[in-house]
Amino acid sequence: MKKTFLLLCFILSIASLESLAQNEQNQDNKAKRRWRRPASVLHPDVHDPVMAKGEDGRYYMFATGMGVGVMSSADMKEWKFEPSVLKEIPQWAMDTVRGYRGHTWAPDISYHKGLWHLYYSCSTFGKNGSAIGLAVNKTLDPQSPDFGWEDKGMVIASHRHKDNWNAIDPNLIVDKRGNPYMTFGSFWDGIQLIKLSKKDFRTPVSRPVTISRRIGRKISVDEIDKVEFYTIEGKDTIEAGANAVEAPFIFKHGKYYYLFVSFDYCCRGERSTYKTVYGRSKKITGPYYDQKGQPMTKGGGTYLYGPNEEFFGVGHCSVYDFDGQVYFISHAYEKDENGRAKLFIRPLTFDEEGWIVTKGKE
Repeated sequence: MKKTFLLLCFILSIASLESLAQNEQNQDNKAKRRWRRPASVLHPDVHDPVMAKGEDGRYYMFATGMGVGVMSSADMKEWKFEPSVLKEIPQWAMDTVRGYRGHTWAPDISYHKGLWHLYYSCSTFGKNGSAIGLAVNKTLDPQSPDFGWEDKGMVIASHRHKDNWNAIDPNLIVDKRGNPYMTFGSFWDGIQLIKLSKKDFRTPVSRPVTISRRIGRKISVDEIDKVEFYTIEGKDTIEAGANAVEAPFIFKHGKYYYLFVSFDYCCRGERSTYKTVYGRSKKITGPYYDQKGQPMTKGGGTYLYGPNEEFFGVGHCSVYDFDGQVYFISHAYEKDENGRAKLFIRPLTFDEEGWIVTKGKE
């Protein structure tokens, strides 16, 4: 009886120690999850940022969020929240994109013909049933009596099991003749380019043409339909093949158009591996080549920013010339904050041959 009692005590003590160790591990994990700076106007959380300088001299940043998130700043350093772009979820978008409920991705902002044009993405993660919409406004200043976003509806949509491209991540570029072009896309058959109508900057007048791929060949709809499901952090996600390229942005500087894209994977916190690469062309329509002469339709891209000692990944960029200084603007998954997506701004310069030279923080 005594031996049985001692054995029972021993088993209970081991179980207690194991329970204590597990509790300590859980506390350590909770502490690690909490060990992040709170969201700050000086260090804002942001995904897929684009920017413009408004009529009032303030910088307006638009990003992924419910109805498209908006912040403004006098100096690109201290930010304040502004009203979202879409006050109501567009019915056309919910009818077109199954599962879309207002969380709106990857906007683009530019000024043309007296109006600010904001393009936005309606989609669900891992599917190419997506659509791009357009909203316009006379001013970015919320205090102006002319302020008010008007939704113009759909620009283009992609359909599962039908299209081999994905209608997300729009960016508008206008040539010297005033012709608007939109680049967009992710994964599937890569980055697409279409021409839009001069009249409304909304109606496509050409079919999508691929201008950047990772794998160097066209991906068919049949291949897309055969991709397998896998699990990330307990959630089923779909891997859209090996063509991990998205988030295009075209910027004109000197005699060249520069196409920026993001390679590899976003949105995974500490497992994010975003890399920003670019190529250039003398024509909007391309072909775009990297610094080694490799075409971007065959996996080319000159490395610009990516994983380093501070960040798990850097990507989904926009590029602007504000008052004579070119800026690279993106989000970066910060290591000090367990992969939280933070605003990333860096000045850029160009060498004598027109290739980009990165600079440090300002």
